[in-house]
Parts: sequence; structure tokens; C-alpha cells
Amino acid sequence: MPERVIDLRSDTLTKPSQKMRSAMAAADVGDDVYDEDPTVHRLESECARTLGTEAALFVTSGTQANLVSVLSHCGRGDEIIVGDEAHIFYYELGGVSALGGVHVREVPNHDGILDPGEVERAIRGRDVHSPPTRLVCYENTHNRGGGRAPSAAQFKAVADVAHARDIKVHLDGARLFNAAVALNVSAAALCADADSVNICFSKGLGAPIGSAVAGSRDFIAQCRRYRKMVGGGMRQVGVLAAAALVALEDGPKRLHEDHANARSFAESLASSGKFDCDPASVQTNIVLFAPRGASLPGLHAAWRAAGVAVNDVGGGRFRAVTHLDVSRADVLEAADRLASVSL
Repeated sequence: MPERVIDLRSDTLTKPSQKMRSAMAAADVGDDVYDEDPTVHRLESECARTLGTEAALFVTSGTQANLVSVLSHCGRGDEIIVGDEAHIFYYELGGVSALGGVHVREVPNHDGILDPGEVERAIRGRDVHSPPTRLVCYENTHNRGGGRAPSAAQFKAVADVAHARDIKVHLDGARLFNAAVALNVSAAALCADADSVNICFSKGLGAPIGSAVAGSRDFIAQCRRYRKMVGGGMRQVGVLAAAALVALEDGPKRLHEDHANARSFAESLASSGKFDCDPASVQTNIVLFAPRGASLPGLHAAWRAAGVAVNDVGGGRFRAVTHLDVSRADVLEAADRLASVSL
């Protein structure tokens, strides 16, 4: 195995910068369960300002952010509409159902996009046999959609359908800043039609941990209660909020580099002739690809032995994610190593 593995499994793998470490060491802290941590206050205020909302709440993860948001919008026996490839549906252990008694209804994801007509048809009528639809969940960028970044207009079309029926809309914006950079708009513009939104500091932005939920003051007050209920009440957490503040300030400024590296990686895979990979579909920092004519068992391990780590996302497809700890030279080397393995 090469001395160094080029790890493209996720943009959560980044190590905190020296600037982050210094900010963490110097952070002014207090007990956040008592709402007394000044660095957390700064972070939450900056998140609300950046996203154009009244308030925000620091939470441990994107999964927790989605969970407390759904719990705050819905009661037991209510229904949410999600894409059939959504992170909430695929990767969060059914938490909204297990912990909130919330029913999940799927509509098709079209490369990360939801069709307003399909969402409208999925909304339940007022029938005694059916759970009431309370929430529509969207995702930007879309993980299993290959990092697709739905536009503000595409999101608004779905939000308008929901709001016309008095249904709330939650935006899973774990990689929202990637979308903003790719579309050359502000993050606030992309979530302007959402009733709630979450962002992740440890995906792409480089922080070691943490996400935030944003919305109205009343909504955030409810999320704070649910955060405590699910064990997310943290004490002197300003040491982590300090890193998140650095991530929020510095991270979005360099995301275009990750996007360019992802396209270069996709182009190199495609040009090798050994992979099905469409460079034109790469909008942000996620690349989906599939080996041509491969015997898949053992291939993943063989790539790891060649010094490249990627994620198997099923159906013969693999995912690579660029981030601040991999360079242009790294991704080109990774593509060469993948192509060198016998398929």
C-alpha cells in the first residue's frame, strides 16, 4: 500500500486549521445549557445574520439538526414529505419515526431535484384514514444526487406548493455554502423560502464538529427544548463554537477550489475510459462514478490497497468528495491510482 492514502470518502475528514485551534484555545466560554456561553451566542447570531433568519441554534451534527427541526414542526402521527434519495431518509436511522412518531412519505428525487407537481400530489387530504402532512423537506446540495445544487427558483416552486396548503418547509442545507458558491448567490437567497434550515460546519467548511439550525425565534426556542431532550445540551461548548466561527468566516471563500478539484477528478476518470462518470454533472465537491465492466466484489478494498479511499453508495456506484485537505495533484493522483487497478 502507498505510504499515504488519498481519502475522498467525505469532506468531514478535514483536520482543524491552526487558526481554529488557536481560536478554540482562546475561546470565552460559559454553560450553554443555561444559555450563557458567549462564543456560542456570537456563532448563533452570525448564523442568523448570514442566513437571514431571526435566530439560530448550535447543535452537534446535521442529523441532530434535522431531527430537532422535524420534531419542532411535527407531532406524533404527522407526516413529512421527503425525496426518496434524501439524507433524512437514507442516513439518519429513521430517527424522526423512532423518536418522534413521524411518518415519512417519499417522492422521487430527480438528480436531487423535487418536482412541485409530485410534491403536491403527495400532500394528504383531510381524511380520517391518513396522517396529516405537516412538513416538506428539501436538500441542498443533494448528497446522493452527486452534489447537485438546486436553484432558489427550483426550491421556491416546491415551497410555494407547501405554503399554499399551510405546510412548513425545512431545508437540509448541510452543504448550503457549496450550493451558494456553485450558483453564485448568497446562502440567504437559497433558504429565503424555508421555514427552517440547517448548515453543517464540519462538511466542507473545515470545523471538527457542529451544525446549526436557523429559523424564527419561536421555532428555535422549540428546537432548544428538543435538543436537550435528545441529549444535545452541551456545557462549555464555546471551544467548539470558536472553530465553527472560523469555519463560517473562512470556509466558503475557498469552496470553489474543491469544486474545481472535483471536476478535474471527474475528467480524469472519464478520460481513462474505465469509468462511467459525467464531468458536466459535477456542480460542487461530490463526484459519483461507476467502473465499467467490473467485478465489484473486492474492488473497493483493492482501491484502498492502491491508496485511495472512496465510498460505495450502492448500485455499482461510488462517491468521492473533495475537501480542503486534498489538492489538485492529490485528486489527479487518486484518479490514476483508481484506473491502475485491474477491473
